Amino acid sequence: MLPENAEDFRTIWLSPDDASVVQIIDQRLLPHEYRIHDLRHWQDGVVAISEMYVRGAPLIGATAAWSLYLASLGNGDVAKGIETAAEALVKSRPTAVNLVWAVNRVLERLKTANSAEEMIALTREEAENICDEDIEISRGIGNHGLKLIEAISEKKNGDTVNVLTHCNAGSLATINWGTATAPIYFAQQKGIKVHVWVDETRPRNQGSQLTAWELAANKVPHTLIVDNAGGHLMQHEMVDMVITGTDRTTRCGDVANKIGTYLKALAAHDNDIPFYVALPSTTIDWNSRDGVAEIPIEERDPDEVTNIYGVSNGETTHVRTIGSDTPVSNYAFDVTPARLVTGLITERGLCAASEDGLLGLFPEMKSS
Repeated sequence: MLPENAEDFRTIWLSPDDASVVQIIDQRLLPHEYRIHDLRHWQDGVVAISEMYVRGAPLIGATAAWSLYLASLGNGDVAKGIETAAEALVKSRPTAVNLVWAVNRVLERLKTANSAEEMIALTREEAENICDEDIEISRGIGNHGLKLIEAISEKKNGDTVNVLTHCNAGSLATINWGTATAPIYFAQQKGIKVHVWVDETRPRNQGSQLTAWELAANKVPHTLIVDNAGGHLMQHEMVDMVITGTDRTTRCGDVANKIGTYLKALAAHDNDIPFYVALPSTTIDWNSRDGVAEIPIEERDPDEVTNIYGVSNGETTHVRTIGSDTPVSNYAFDVTPARLVTGLITERGLCAASEDGLLGLFPEMKSS
């Protein structure tokens, strides 16, 4: 059951009835079924991440942190159990930087533990902190991104602001509010007219199955489009701005996001439409400078391309859409060069997609 108050929404939480169980929304089943899935062992967390029960860099990181908590509850050597879990977790999805960030953060915190009991307590506390902080990060992104939507609304004399987004960078990708969607939700709360063009985002359809679902739940006007329609809409002045999320961003502003993002950035650039990336600081890879050369691009199971999930005669099912003799390539992400990004929306403010821009907001990272 979804909470009535948007403030109370969560994508991952500790079971109120059993502190040894972490609960998530099984996003594979949306929008046709809303089902809570229990994580009882750290291995369940690995499966949830790799098989996309959970999606979105911030939520993946939080799931990894909670999985380490579950590992701490295992029998035997607690430290060894956490170490084993950490090694498996960092291999479960290669592109999203939050995964490694969250695991390392928990492991660093545990260096102060003097007993198994303290390790359990600290692991739980750090997982809770990561989730609470992520909500505030999304809130900050929402408030700063709201200014961009307000400016366009004023320029259009209050007419509807049309935002195009790709993949899911909404509440379902974070703990709450989302990154790309947070400014949209906050604009709606202020009474600004806003409409969202939702890319279906093949092959996993995060746009049609997740973004559209949560926008509908929040009564945000939106229209689903096929992935290749964005350029056409831009040519006909039906898009005022593009906002996407990111799974990893270099210190120089290159952005790795769901496959197809690069093409949207090219179309936006060609049509002089601002292209913004909603960027939680937890997704910045300060050790990387060249996104195309350095960011690992995950290749996933061809079945995601050859099969589609939906409802037929009232039953959910998977249907194969192509013949069996055609080879399939399934790159999950692409990299948008910084030169195509109008600006980055972070929890600390707006900046240029550049090293100077990011360091202006995060000066503590200059020596990293």
